[in-house]
Amino acid sequence: MRFSHAGRYSRQLWLMFWGNLITAMGQGLVWPFLTINMRRQMDVPLTQITVLFTLQSLATMLATTALGPTMDRFGRKGPMVIGYLISSASIFSMSRADTLPAWGVLLALYAIAGASFQMGSNAMIADMIAPDRRVGAYALLRTASNLGIAIGPPIGGLLTGVSYELPYYLAAGIQFVMVFFVFTMLRETLDRKNRAEEHTAPSVGYGPLLHDRPFLTFWGAYLLVEIAAALVFTLLGVYVKEQFSIPESQYSLIMMTNAVMVVFLQYSVTRLTRRYAPLPVMALSGLFYALGLSAFALGRGFLAFWLGMVIMTTGELMISPTATAMAANLAPPDMRARYMGVYGLSYRVGSGVGPVIGGFLSDSIAPPATWFGGAFFALLSGGGFLWLSRLRMFHQAKKKEEAATFVDA
Repeated sequence: MRFSHAGRYSRQLWLMFWGNLITAMGQGLVWPFLTINMRRQMDVPLTQITVLFTLQSLATMLATTALGPTMDRFGRKGPMVIGYLISSASIFSMSRADTLPAWGVLLALYAIAGASFQMGSNAMIADMIAPDRRVGAYALLRTASNLGIAIGPPIGGLLTGVSYELPYYLAAGIQFVMVFFVFTMLRETLDRKNRAEEHTAPSVGYGPLLHDRPFLTFWGAYLLVEIAAALVFTLLGVYVKEQFSIPESQYSLIMMTNAVMVVFLQYSVTRLTRRYAPLPVMALSGLFYALGLSAFALGRGFLAFWLGMVIMTTGELMISPTATAMAANLAPPDMRARYMGVYGLSYRVGSGVGPVIGGFLSDSIAPPATWFGGAFFALLSGGGFLWLSRLRMFHQAKKKEEAATFVDA
């Protein structure tokens, strides 16, 4: 086994790039229109539909708990293949579902499938790529996913004008094709042979992770950023419309700015930030988040909110691949899938906590308090990363992973 220090990434990583792009594009055909379609097919109150999305988040958490040990013991490819099969079947069935229980089951299955994609891809990168090159690899996959997200929804919107079912059929077909793509084109990256030669058995459960203070401290600091981000992506649309009468057409341009910046700038920003120590970079990103959210609180028109999104997205470009690589670097080789799974839960937890906090601040103080509260969380996150950079235990934990071996990528 040897580190992958070649100047260019391998065929496997580029296959994963295209696989992530196609997967995200297929999912983008349907997910922006799920709520609309559910209302059309069931004619039930919006409150009942939002409960289903809460159940979907719970399903993601449960799936992560089960998938992590499975992937660490038996490999990454098998669960990913099964996940694509489940995704294809559940998306196809959504086109015909017309009851709350049916949608509840399908959304839960869809969440389980999504968890398998994310955990499998992140664990494969950790298996293949040496720590000093992971930030670039994760930035590459993130660019692919966001490009797919940018392409899919407009196509889905056009197809919906022809038939509500058509986007679901096409998306299900894409996910089914990905079954064969993963099965035939990607190779397994879990190094069972090396583990057998070293006479080591995979650890069981999440006990070691729950006692890993450096990782949990890092996860807590990153969770604060996710809470701040969740405020923006769930509440900003309502805020700008109700407080400043900014229509949906202009708000969509603000959201589009985020996606366009990620697609066109992510890899370039990552090439710049990887020259520096990761924790100070993540601390600086917390400051950018805080400045962007403060711009939302002080803004009075479209341009101010657009500028706030540009500033916040700059912080996102700095932290997202850097934090993913850091989580992988802190994971013991035999627990990479579990660590990456728990790391991925930060988005779900942030999405569950952030809007509740934002709504409370808005109702009990004033609407702009939502954004000042988010800025406070972002500053706390930046302070947490700076504090981590001074902890000896954190750097000792990181060195253990740097001594591990990796498959050639």
